[in-house]
Amino acid sequence: MMAKGQCNCGAVAFEIAAKLTDIYLCHCSICRKSTGGGGIAVVVVHNKDFRWRRGQEQVTTWQKPGHDWQTSFCQGCGSPLPGPNDESRMYVPAGLIDEGGENLRVAHHIWVDSKAHWDNIGDDGQQHTGGFGD
Repeated sequence: MMAKGQCNCGAVAFEIAAKLTDIYLCHCSICRKSTGGGGIAVVVVHNKDFRWRRGQEQVTTWQKPGHDWQTSFCQGCGSPLPGPNDESRMYVPAGLIDEGGENLRVAHHIWVDSKAHWDNIGDDGQQHTGGFGD
């Protein structure tokens, strides 16, 4: 199965050679400030299954000073973009996926103890007080 996605302006596009099922919704304060919303919904895929289709030169990365957290975004439209999750996996913002995301569901809410007071979790995804595994 192949999933495809792109940023808002279409300058950056990617594909994923894997079946996508689980969304991880991060509620931490850093992700809230990065998106301007309640957090960010991402899928996590193996590096070997991810490929940029176009626009990789339009990807800009910002790292929070004094922290290992970083975000990637499109230079043209500012859409959040895929980036490294760890040495072997990428995170991909779920909202960018145009094709191949039919089976996606929120499976995990992470950093729930950090969520905004107005953010009400209304699905049955597993809730973790901190990062995944907490």
